[in-house]
Formats: sequence, C-alpha cells, structure tokens
Amino acid sequence: MIVCCGEALIDMLPRKTESGEKVFAPYVGGSVFNSALALGRLGVPVSFFSGLSDDLFGVRLQEALRESHVDFSYARITNRPTTLAFVSLDEGQASYFFYDENTAGRTLANADLPDLGNDVAALLFGGISLATEPSGSAYEALMAREHAARVTMFDPNIRPAFIKDAEAHRARMQRMAAMADIVKISEEDLDWLGIGASYSEAAADILASGAKLIIVTSGARGASAYWAGGTVSVKAERVDVVDTVGAGDAFNAGMLTAMRQAGVLTKQGMAQLNEEIVREALAFAGHVAALTVSRAGANPPWRGELLTF
Repeated sequence: MIVCCGEALIDMLPRKTESGEKVFAPYVGGSVFNSALALGRLGVPVSFFSGLSDDLFGVRLQEALRESHVDFSYARITNRPTTLAFVSLDEGQASYFFYDENTAGRTLANADLPDLGNDVAALLFGGISLATEPSGSAYEALMAREHAARVTMFDPNIRPAFIKDAEAHRARMQRMAAMADIVKISEEDLDWLGIGASYSEAAADILASGAKLIIVTSGARGASAYWAGGTVSVKAERVDVVDTVGAGDAFNAGMLTAMRQAGVLTKQGMAQLNEEIVREALAFAGHVAALTVSRAGANPPWRGELLTF
C-alpha cells in the first residue's frame, strides 16, 4: 500500500453560467489528495492521511476518496472547516488564493500521526500542508520516523503566495528532500528554492544529499530523471490542454504506479534502478498527466482510460 500524506481542500474553479455570469464552482482537490485519487483509479492499493473536516465540503472530500477506492482510515476527522483554494486561470496556468485559518488540515499535529501497518510500502509527501503549522512539522516528523524503513517520495509543489517564512520553508524542503528516496520537482520549484546553477546541477546536489532518484519536470517539454546510474529524458505527450490543475499530482501517481509495477518500490529496488525502468516510468507518468490536463479540473484517469499502457 502507498500512503499519501498531505492536504485535502476544495478548489474553487472559475466557470461561467449559461447566461455568461462569472462564478466559482467547487471541486475536490489538494496536491497529495489528487495523487491519492489518481493512484486509486490506477488500481493501486492506497490510503490517505490528512486532517479532514466533517463539514459539507469535508464530506464531499470523503465521498471522492471512496469513489476512487482510496482508504482514509488513517485520517483525522474533526469539525474544523475545510481549506478553500480559489483558482485563477491565465491561458490554462493556475494561480491560487487560499483560505486556510484554523482548518482541519492545517491544525494536524504530531499527536495525530498514525501507526502504519506492515502493508505500507511507500509514502508520498508534499504540497501546501508543509508550509503551515502545526501541520508542516507533523508531516516532516512522520517522514523522519518512516523514511529509513519505507520508500518515500517528495514533491515540494511550491505555492509562494501561501508561504509566510521563505527561509524556514526552504530549510524544510531541503531536509525532506534529503530524507526522500524519490524527489519530483518542477523547474519553477527549483528556481524558487535556488538550488544549483542549472537544473542538472540542482539534481546532482539533491542526489548528493541522500535521495536516490530526482525527477525534474519541465511542463510541456517533458521530464528528466537523474540517479546514480545516469540520466534520461522523456518528451511530454502532445494534447489539447484544458487546464493544468492536478497535472503534477497525476504525474506523481503515475510514477509510483509504474515503479510499483516494475517491482522497484522498495528500499532494495531503489538501489537497483536502470535506464529502462526509469524511462518507462517517466513515460507512464507523463501519459497519466497528459490525460489529466486534457480535461477540466484535477480529474485523473481511470486505468481503463490509459491508451498505450
């Protein structure tokens, strides 16, 4: 099983009524939440750990998890409100404005960390839940507790408007990257973190800190992977982009799915990566992401929708 650890929220996406009036429509979302849905739809045993609300939005989030076959027995459910993220789209690119004070996800604390079962092989961390307290410290503590025994994947997924203390957040990102086996990071995130003189040098720096596989995503240009045995790049599939909400989250799920299928989502497997395994995983992840951006909202594909895998 893979446990996805991070925020669940409601994306308020810009839409128009039949009369042309501009409105915001609520969609379930959250970086790691989206990855959990994608994993469930791809047929991977998956659980979700976060703070969830029992308000009307929280109930919808729980329903979405069930519908995509995601377990959430590790989650902490309270009567605190659900985080809302209002999304602005400019030529398909998303900007976010968050309402997150005193929410179920933000108030997650160390005392809420679950005891994981022996069936948990890997964990995924990332997203805005790492930028707030006490949730950020709680997720980091969980990663520190588990990373020696289980595969961990980390995606910083930086949202600058949500970060109050940039220096502290950069330090947390560096600590968590050093604990991770797999780091997926966008070029934009590397620019914000200020690691390395080039993206390849940044990947080398993260590898040197302890990670086993670094994936640098370049949007419509594709993605590159770096590990001790070499490097490989895969071009992005060409699709008509509706919006990019959830693209990176779907990519993460595709990467974990492919590596699980290849039998390398173990500590031993991470030490035995080769070009064929990494290239096929990148291609699979890119295909899952391409299907996601071809439709509105963070709506990852089901296994039966995959065209070539």
